[in-house]
Amino acid sequence: MFSLKSAAMLAAALIVSGCSTATWVKLPDDSALIVNERPTLHKQGLIKTRPFSWGAAGGVPYRLEDRQSHVIQSGRLKTRFRVASIFWPPVGIAYWPMGFGQRCYDLTGPAPQTCTHQDLIDLRKNHRLSR
Repeated sequence: MFSLKSAAMLAAALIVSGCSTATWVKLPDDSALIVNERPTLHKQGLIKTRPFSWGAAGGVPYRLEDRQSHVIQSGRLKTRFRVASIFWPPVGIAYWPMGFGQRCYDLTGPAPQTCTHQDLIDLRKNHRLSR
């Protein structure tokens, strides 16, 4: 009985982890982020999205827009291979092998950088308070 529950929990964890990739972003004031030309606008904080295909191996394209939809900044965010895609049968490794490469991106400067530890703590705290 215990092994059946353990197997079910492991299967559920693989399904959940295989279906998304997430990162934290720090954005300039009054701006929104568009990742990989998907029509969803993301605000500052936690971003969850579907994994990326092999085309994103060199980085996932992003665009930072202001309230009037003018492009403030664009470029590529670092990506990494997702180990979970190996275990996502039958075609996870073929279609969704890439995820965000960093835990937190700071897009307030001229180029994407890794957030400081304090920035990450603040983003998480604000996310918890907004729920």
